[in-house]
Amino acid sequence: MMRKLKKYKPTRFMADDSYYDKYSADFAVAFIEQLCHTKGEWYEKPFELIDWQEQIVRDVFGTLKPNGYRQFTTAYVEIPKKMGKSELAAAIALYLTCADGEQRAEVYSCAADVNQAKIVFDVAVDMVMLCKALRNRVTIQKSTRTIIYNPTNSKYKVLSADVANKHGFNTSGVIFDELHTQPNRKLYDVMTKGSGDSRRQPLFFLITTAGNDTNSICYEVHQKAKDILEGRKHDPSFYPVIYGAEKDEDWTDPEVWKKANPSLGITVGIDKVKAACESAKQNPGEENAFRQLRLNQWVSSAVRWMPSEAWKKCDFPVREEDLLGRVCYGGLDLSSTTDITAFVLVFPPLDEDDKYTVLPYFWIPEDSLELRVRRDHVPYDKWQKQGFLMTTEGNVIHYGFIEKFIERLGEKFNIREIAFDRWGAVQMVQNLEGMGFTVVPFGQGFASMSPPTKELMKLTLEQRLAHGGNPALAWMVDNIYIRTDPAGNIKADKSKSTEKIDGAVAMIMALDRAIRCGNDTSESVYDSRGLLVF
Repeated sequence: MMRKLKKYKPTRFMADDSYYDKYSADFAVAFIEQLCHTKGEWYEKPFELIDWQEQIVRDVFGTLKPNGYRQFTTAYVEIPKKMGKSELAAAIALYLTCADGEQRAEVYSCAADVNQAKIVFDVAVDMVMLCKALRNRVTIQKSTRTIIYNPTNSKYKVLSADVANKHGFNTSGVIFDELHTQPNRKLYDVMTKGSGDSRRQPLFFLITTAGNDTNSICYEVHQKAKDILEGRKHDPSFYPVIYGAEKDEDWTDPEVWKKANPSLGITVGIDKVKAACESAKQNPGEENAFRQLRLNQWVSSAVRWMPSEAWKKCDFPVREEDLLGRVCYGGLDLSSTTDITAFVLVFPPLDEDDKYTVLPYFWIPEDSLELRVRRDHVPYDKWQKQGFLMTTEGNVIHYGFIEKFIERLGEKFNIREIAFDRWGAVQMVQNLEGMGFTVVPFGQGFASMSPPTKELMKLTLEQRLAHGGNPALAWMVDNIYIRTDPAGNIKADKSKSTEKIDGAVAMIMALDRAIRCGNDTSESVYDSRGLLVF
């Protein structure tokens, strides 16, 4: 007999004005548990939801907004293979088609190809055939891969591969199976961007195992889910669930298997996982497959570079008034006129007991502030009110304002040099030089970026850096992904760092100049010790 959720605790992602409606949750659970399993030893046995499945169903269908409609429009469930994904997805598809109270509901099964999409659909067909109440009310059209619920004329249909080039769907539900196999984002965008706008409570149910392409739409959604789970982002319409092992956990440890596989011992025996693990030990070529499919790890993905706990430990107080007159070095990353511009000062230590001190400044266009908050789900408005980020008038960055701001900083601090990324900075560089600043170009390749990037990690781990806890800078540092060349050189990789890292890049450039030049009385770390290689 399967386990049951003993006591339900409403999701921590419930919005402030939302509420848990037990009746709605109970109704969804009751509908699903009237269905039967369709395969193997569980065939024809009642679909009694496992704890993790019931938690999801109650959270998604029982968390309502003040108007009585569901809070979550997207549910992202990432979990290892053989955990009961297809059965849960099929049951939810049938609920959306037959029990959601939606007239002429349109529910679609999507995957990388028709055969993959049919897996969930075929399970749903079998569930219908094993349920007399549904069987008497449903028409199954196998030739068109469609289930029609006759009382509301609602349909659940498998989409063909060419649908990514079409539009005009009036979607009430989408079941996206194995999102990590999507070759591009076309189908995802067609089915989730605007297709459900005319429905009061559409649901996009995305269920997948981890993948291996960090440039994929699945990895983009995975990162958003992780950001929400770990508190870096907030989106009340998005419900994230990720079961898996951390990269540094022992992949051969049965306790790690249990953590990553919530249905272990129910839908799959631990002996099967043990056998797969033993095989992977004997054949290293199988290790990545074991990690991906059994432990739900993104085996080929870049990982966030900076340990967040290490960065937090460098949250030593930084006050402008304590730094007046001090020697410092600037890093300038202009980005684009509609994006974040970053200027970061790094003050070299005065003695062996002092730290490298970081003083960051960020700007975005004032007119795009609210739009960016809604679009990016990043609290730029909160950071502005707290003084960690500034805006310039209009809908593009006002470079003249920033130039004057830097000029005033030059009156407070002894800015010896300003390092800049050559891209798009020609005019501002000329203007800053006209103000008397020494401005030096800074390459963005491995040769220039690797030494200070490695130094930043070293200083952070040794707690010889003080950054004052600026949350915008912490967010950017946390967004860094690293590329490594064959010689072991590293640099921040903007193509893999899907979120903004402008401030982190500006800090790295400023740190390089601070290390090389110091306070004029101290020699460069690079000269005395050489470059870091690890």
